[in-house]
Amino acid sequence: MFDIDSLKMYENNPRKNDEAVKYVENSIREFGFKVPIIIDKNKTIVAGHTRYKASKNLKLKSVPCLIADDLDDEQIKAFRIADNKVQERSSCDDELLKEELSVLKDLNVNLEELGFLDFELDSIFDNEIENIDDFFADNTENQKKEKKKVKCPECGNEFVP
Repeated sequence: MFDIDSLKMYENNPRKNDEAVKYVENSIREFGFKVPIIIDKNKTIVAGHTRYKASKNLKLKSVPCLIADDLDDEQIKAFRIADNKVQERSSCDDELLKEELSVLKDLNVNLEELGFLDFELDSIFDNEIENIDDFFADNTENQKKEKKKVKCPECGNEFVP
């Protein structure tokens, strides 16, 4: 265990994780701290920035850490990126996901606290989609395409920022 205040966030962490922090807080509160934060020999976070932020919000004094002292600086940089990127290559078996979520739902587990949004659960349980990963990819693309027009208060011209 390491004093949380002794850890340093990696200042060039490219992962935007603020949206996930509350779900990680829920997980730590419900299940305990099961996945350690990985740090380098200087106590700079290599992997686990979201767990770190959640722990700070939960006012934890110490957290489990694993020191990656077997990796050199180049390997640490590569691992930091790989840890974030590799997970994007996985997907869910939609039917198995639905089965598992159904069991949890029957046990009165709050699925939203696990990170699922209402529309995601509606889509999974209503079978409105064939593949959950395609659904998220399509929605992300649509959100990027649907930019709202802004009207200039000075001249009245409309434009897309």
